[in-house]
Amino acid sequence: MATQRALSIEDKDLINLSTVKTTQNKEYSDLDISLALSNTTKDVFKKFNAQSVKFAVRNLLLTNQGEKPFNPYYGANLYDYLFELSDQHTERSMIREIRNAIEVFEPRVDVSSLEILVNMEPDNNSAEVTVIFKIINTGELVEFTTVLSRLR
Repeated sequence: MATQRALSIEDKDLINLSTVKTTQNKEYSDLDISLALSNTTKDVFKKFNAQSVKFAVRNLLLTNQGEKPFNPYYGANLYDYLFELSDQHTERSMIREIRNAIEVFEPRVDVSSLEILVNMEPDNNSAEVTVIFKIINTGELVEFTTVLSRLR
C-alpha cells in the first residue's frame, strides 16, 4: 500500500511543484587594487573567481596584524619571520600562520586541499611562499607564489 502525504489546503499541489536545488555556483568578484578605469565600460576593473580569491589570499599574506583598521587580527604576520633564524622550526611556524590566517579569513578556500611551501633565503632576508589551494565553489586548483623580502 502506497503512503500519501497529508497536506494542508494552502499547500494544494506542493508535491508536484517543488524542486530541490543541490548546489549553487556563486561568482566571486573583487575590485582591482589599482582602481584603473576600463576603456569600454568606464568602470573600475574587476577580478572574478580564481583571480579574485588569489588576490584576496595575496593581500592576506602580505598584511601584518594590526595594519587593517578595525580588524587588528587580520593578516599572517609573515614579515616577522624574515629576521629569524632560518631553520625547519621557522618554516613550520610560517606554514602554521599561513594556514591559520586562510582558515579564519578566507572562506572561499578549501582548507582540506591547502598545500603550503616555504623556501627561506637567510642571506637575502627573504622567503618564497607558495600556496596551492582549491576554490570551494568551482574546485579549480590555484597556485600562488610570492616573495617576502625586507623593505630596505
